[in-house]
Amino acid sequence: MRFYFNSFFEPSTQDNYLKPNKNCNLTSWFSGCEPGWACSIGQDQPVDLENSRNIPARTHNCHACCEGFFCPHGITCMIPCPLGSYCPLAKLNKTTGVCEPYHYQLPPRQPNLTCGGANIWADVGSSSEIFCSAGSYCPTTVQKNSCSSGNYCRMGSTSEKRCFKLTSCKANSTSQNIHAYGIMLIAALTTVLLIIYNCSDQVITTRERRLAKSRETAARSARETARAHQRWKAAKDAAKKHASGLQAHLSRTFSRKKYGKHPEQLKILNQDKSDMEDDLYPPSHSSTFSVSTSLPSSAPSKGKKKEPGDLMQVMHEIEYDPDGYEGINLEIADPNATGHMPKGEQMTTNTQIFKYAYAQIEKEKAMELANKNLTFSGVVKMATNSEIKRRPLIEISFKDLTLTLKAKNKHLLRGVTGIIKPGRITAVMGPSGAGKTTFLSALAGKPTGCRMTGLILINGKNQSIHSYKKIIGFVPQDDIVHGNLTVEENLWFSAHCRLSADLPKPDKVLIVERVIESLGLRTVRDCLVGTVEKRGISGGQRKRVNVGLEMVMEPSLLILDEPTSGLDSASSQLLLKALRREALEGVNICMVVHQPSYTLFKMFDDLVLLAKGGLIVYHGPARKVEEYFAGLGINVPERVNPPDHYIDILEGIVVPSASSGVNYKELPVRWMLHNGYPIPPDMLQFAAGLESPVNPAHESNLGDAGMEEQSFAGELWQDMKSHVELHKDKIRHNFLKSRDLSNRRTPGVFRQYKYFLGRVGKQRLREAKIQATDYLILLLAGACLGSLAKVNDQNFGAAGYTYTIIAVSLLCKIAALRSFSLDKLQYWRESASGISSLAYFLAKDTIDHFNTLIKPVLYLSMFYSFTNPRSSFTDNYIVLLCLIYCVTGIAYAMAIFFEPGPAQLWSVLLPVVLTLIATQANQSNTLKNIANLCYPKWALEAFVIANAERYYGVWLITRCGMLLKSGYNLHHWGLCISILILIGMVTRFLAFFGMITLKKK
Repeated sequence: MRFYFNSFFEPSTQDNYLKPNKNCNLTSWFSGCEPGWACSIGQDQPVDLENSRNIPARTHNCHACCEGFFCPHGITCMIPCPLGSYCPLAKLNKTTGVCEPYHYQLPPRQPNLTCGGANIWADVGSSSEIFCSAGSYCPTTVQKNSCSSGNYCRMGSTSEKRCFKLTSCKANSTSQNIHAYGIMLIAALTTVLLIIYNCSDQVITTRERRLAKSRETAARSARETARAHQRWKAAKDAAKKHASGLQAHLSRTFSRKKYGKHPEQLKILNQDKSDMEDDLYPPSHSSTFSVSTSLPSSAPSKGKKKEPGDLMQVMHEIEYDPDGYEGINLEIADPNATGHMPKGEQMTTNTQIFKYAYAQIEKEKAMELANKNLTFSGVVKMATNSEIKRRPLIEISFKDLTLTLKAKNKHLLRGVTGIIKPGRITAVMGPSGAGKTTFLSALAGKPTGCRMTGLILINGKNQSIHSYKKIIGFVPQDDIVHGNLTVEENLWFSAHCRLSADLPKPDKVLIVERVIESLGLRTVRDCLVGTVEKRGISGGQRKRVNVGLEMVMEPSLLILDEPTSGLDSASSQLLLKALRREALEGVNICMVVHQPSYTLFKMFDDLVLLAKGGLIVYHGPARKVEEYFAGLGINVPERVNPPDHYIDILEGIVVPSASSGVNYKELPVRWMLHNGYPIPPDMLQFAAGLESPVNPAHESNLGDAGMEEQSFAGELWQDMKSHVELHKDKIRHNFLKSRDLSNRRTPGVFRQYKYFLGRVGKQRLREAKIQATDYLILLLAGACLGSLAKVNDQNFGAAGYTYTIIAVSLLCKIAALRSFSLDKLQYWRESASGISSLAYFLAKDTIDHFNTLIKPVLYLSMFYSFTNPRSSFTDNYIVLLCLIYCVTGIAYAMAIFFEPGPAQLWSVLLPVVLTLIATQANQSNTLKNIANLCYPKWALEAFVIANAERYYGVWLITRCGMLLKSGYNLHHWGLCISILILIGMVTRFLAFFGMITLKKK
């Protein structure tokens, strides 16, 4: 046997018989050397069956090969046929001279030779005549039975296999028809998916309905209570007025004494004014705070309240100079205070929480109404009100701030000096190209590709702005929100991840509800924001949601890039009123504004006016800007909006009057001279007529000449160098770590992971139609490939599995691209605000595992039922599961490293190219090493091995030949599965690394 099997690896010079041996060679040729014949050894001759090198001489008693044995051509021994074969005695066909059913002929001129048994056992392609035919089974090598009804018999079977129930198996069936099971599996899976989607959606809808009901009940109760308080206050005021009039009348009647006090200051029924005001609202346990006038160097004392004398000083300051009053400076006495929920009250139900929230909102509305327009009495009352929650203060001062573009050595900002104070709203205005957005990016610590000089101080200290990232909100110019979430869900997610982890739930509800109310989003709170394909809320409402995402995290510094662009006047005023309320809590607000109306302009506290080139023209109180420019001889015409007039002058559209003698290019220099700032050398020419004659800057001309004389190669090298530096800056910003000084402990990775799971789960439920389309395409692919690629016993279904790898890889990659391609902007915004990138990535991957588990079942329900391979459904499912896990990780990496268009193209090309490399025949060593890096090679090997294990007996030679030809090992199935999982894990790690490295600021 060993000699016979070794002959497959050592072919002889003749193809029709085995290599020359001791019995059959060129000098000796016995009758047993013929096909179908064998001889025996002598009676006393010893035989060593383990020795395949020394073959004993078998030259005696030569006769035809026995039934159930095969006798190869060129060897005199008789070998038993394997299980699963059928080796009867051959019959001579006198017409052709062939021994049938075998294909050997008897040698001529030897009439004493007759047909014997089989002459060969090899692969199914070379010796299919000895294989037990399909539709029959062979319990022994000399017995062949037809397959009975209700059973099926594959080729090379030794027994019948019972057909499953609900399948049709007639007599002599070669396989069972399991299409019914595929349909049942699809129906069951569809039912389960429908139940999951419908139940989940129903649970979410029911929960939201109950929350809405509790919220409406609480809001109605709070409004009724507020109206009752107003009626009670009106009744008290009426009674107070009547009592005061009566007392004054009695005083005039019985006494001639004149009272100097105002009647409203008298006590009514032995009740103090504070007692009467306490009747209106219950006492609030807010943090104590200090009040002082806002000076350039704000250093308020902590934990102390203003004495009456100090308060009178504030009042005298306001009376003396109402226009010069700089507002109030507020500071928290206890920086560790996390909320202002009344102590001792445990709120467990949603109704209690909403009642608390809406009661506070109605109280705040009443306070705003009382302090409307910030009149003299309103300012004093607001300054002495201890019920307004205060936040940690962030004051930003900058000196000689200059930003230069590295690539072109161009100034984006130049010599910018000033201060942005807490509790005030600062507007940044200027013509296009003045560097307004660049100025905000510099304040937020996000300039990339620029060289920055100058100084930025945080609360008077040279600290990094990133140390306060948790309490800084940045509203981008574009409305970057999740379109497949509702308004409330967008706001709640930002609140969950960015508010303090120790903040009680009632206070979180209060914060979110307050933002919804102040931004006028109550009517659309349950509406989807919408996307380009699916209409949602209006553009103005979307803009307000964009701002609300930062307001719900209660920032101390709020930077907004054109928040009023695209809004009408009413919406802009609504937004500014909401920001004004934030400023009352000590928030430092800085925003870029384009062409505000005069009403909107009057709502700003401070103004930063920039000219082209990033130069400051004015920085100070907004109410004094007209006074400053009037001093320069620039007066605003009647019926013209002041900011529009100034921007037109800076743009060069409007020329100042000749009497003023001012050129718009001189305005930055005049501001520098007005404040005593140093003037850059190349701008001294504009100051020549103002102070002393100077020569034009020669330095700038030299620089321009050097730029002109630069060669093409030099420009190309400079562009490449600047491009590399730009990417280095982005990577440095992404990995920049600063010490946290915000004193806010936000939720950790695991809690954020839970929040992300809930958000991504809702998004996938709302994308059920897209998921259903993916599933339907997989079903069609399985049916088509299953019907076209039948399992071939010679290659164990390798062709069908190859098509499976290409199709499944392509479809699953394209579907997985949506996980990270569609919301890159949202991720960049969230990660810049401090939300965990790891929690985001893990949540996306976890939700995608649902598809990883479901898609193999969907595909195999069609493919397996049509092909009906010998390998089990479980083995195919495990391989396909690991394959989808692998290609999903590759899709993540492509979605992150490439734009959507190129990523889709690579998803189509990569499976085809890698499969062609992995299945290439006659590979060189280099190509083999490359193929080992291709995932289709390991997936195909796992599929083939799982199928080849089911072939035994007469199939052994066929199996070994095919595995050796393909370079597969029967014991490497576990290794293939492990490599597929390893590739999936490595590509996920690369995708995550690329996500945190390549994210844009």
